[in-house]
Amino acid sequence: MGQYFNEEHEMFRQTVRDFVQKEVAPFINKWEEEEKIPREIFLRMGELGLLGINFPEEYGGTNNDFWHTVVYLEELTNNTCAGYAGAVSVHQYMATNHILSAGSDELKEKYLRPSIEGKWVGSIAISEPGAGSDVAALRCTAKREGDYYIINGSKTFITNGVYGNFVTVACKTDPAAGLAGVSLIVVDQGTPGFTTNKLKKMGWKSSDTGELFFDNVKVPVSNLVGKEGQGFFYIMESFQLERLVAAIMGVAGCERGIDYTLKYMHERSVFGKPIEKYQVLRHKMADIITEVEITKRFVYYCCDLFSRGIFAVKECSMAKMKATELGKRVADECLQMFGGYGYMSEYPIERGYRDARVGTIVGGTTEIMKEIISKMAIDGVNYESAYKNMKAQSTDNGQQINKKETVPKAPTKNEKQETTNNKNISSTIKQSTNMTAREIIYTLPERFKSEKVDDHALHVFHMKLDGETGGEFTVDVKDKNVIVQDGLLGTPTCVITAKATDYEDLELGRGNPQMMFMMGKIKVTNLGEVMKFITYFSRINPA
Repeated sequence: MGQYFNEEHEMFRQTVRDFVQKEVAPFINKWEEEEKIPREIFLRMGELGLLGINFPEEYGGTNNDFWHTVVYLEELTNNTCAGYAGAVSVHQYMATNHILSAGSDELKEKYLRPSIEGKWVGSIAISEPGAGSDVAALRCTAKREGDYYIINGSKTFITNGVYGNFVTVACKTDPAAGLAGVSLIVVDQGTPGFTTNKLKKMGWKSSDTGELFFDNVKVPVSNLVGKEGQGFFYIMESFQLERLVAAIMGVAGCERGIDYTLKYMHERSVFGKPIEKYQVLRHKMADIITEVEITKRFVYYCCDLFSRGIFAVKECSMAKMKATELGKRVADECLQMFGGYGYMSEYPIERGYRDARVGTIVGGTTEIMKEIISKMAIDGVNYESAYKNMKAQSTDNGQQINKKETVPKAPTKNEKQETTNNKNISSTIKQSTNMTAREIIYTLPERFKSEKVDDHALHVFHMKLDGETGGEFTVDVKDKNVIVQDGLLGTPTCVITAKATDYEDLELGRGNPQMMFMMGKIKVTNLGEVMKFITYFSRINPA
């Protein structure tokens, strides 16, 4: 493994391993029975510098490379208790990750430092009773009133949601804006109107999993993570890290189960010889050992891509799917080697079997992973980093505004008349459910929300809608005005490409915006720009 790990990584591995063996493993059974991880263990991890591995030193982190994280997760998972490892990973790589990536300096100082010290524990709240992978279907709302957001709604299946100190909540700040209306807001435990209910579950018993309820919860606007309306894209960005974390832990769990099983097979005798000598059992173990080793190498490859800043959506999805599905099978095969003893709670393999089951659900189900892989491998869909696009957009716009070709030429008298005629036509059919893409495009001036546009804003959208009901269009948003014209004019700040029928489904409410985006039915060259486009124009039928 010298390709990825050096002496420093291995010294760190020994530090984590010693901590787990001395201060975690002896107490796992007690934590599982009590269904609670003591806060003291987080404080101890903070003292050892184990909660800020990839965080900047200015907030108390150690700013190590991603391979330290790989080592860390492997050793945490080596304690036969996925509940503890899961709670810690959610705290460090999910709840605080958004604050680190997009939060203001004020939020970082307020939440990152105590989180790294282990004084505070965080959670991330996305899933709702009626919305898991479908982020666009979220019903939890945050309505702005002056300097505060008023949050109403509920969340479910939230790790650290009951005993944690704060939660990063995904909610709708603009319910009519679809994906562009999702925002992330940090809410402190103890805030009036914020209550929780602890859930009973099959595995991961030591970690708390809860339902969260928000009843007119008043939160300062300063608790908004990043920009309003960009929460969906922050979530999509973070999924790659979450899926890698799940893959690393999945493989490590397989290895721990195999080690424990091989030890038992050496000690357990049947008909006068150890069961490890029976070919049928030996070959079963040989199969899973081989498959785990192959999967581990692929997961490391994905970690290498991630560490180099490559937005490897397909590979991370593959790694998550393969490692967690393999985790289920390995747990099942290993338990079988124990016979009746494997079914008994005093044997760690029983807990390993229960804990492995949720791996194919958390962080995106196996079915979602397969759909993402299919779209990329079969349909040629590509996904780009939201943060990368946003940074590029903020840099490029300043340069493009000074370029002569950026602004389309002013429409001629005939072009103005065509725009007006199309607008009048669209007015008579605005409520129709059978509008063509062309007709829908020319309703944009009627649906333009000028109050959402900053003064002196300049955006040039090229829209390529393939099919006889579509065509090529330029939508020019300048200052607080919008002009729609046939043809591709000027230098675009964003190109939107889709089949005309897919665009019709999107605008008329016949398609799920999130799935259409994830599946590549709506393709864009600049996520930051298209988010603004979604905000500037109301949909004909947002249902």
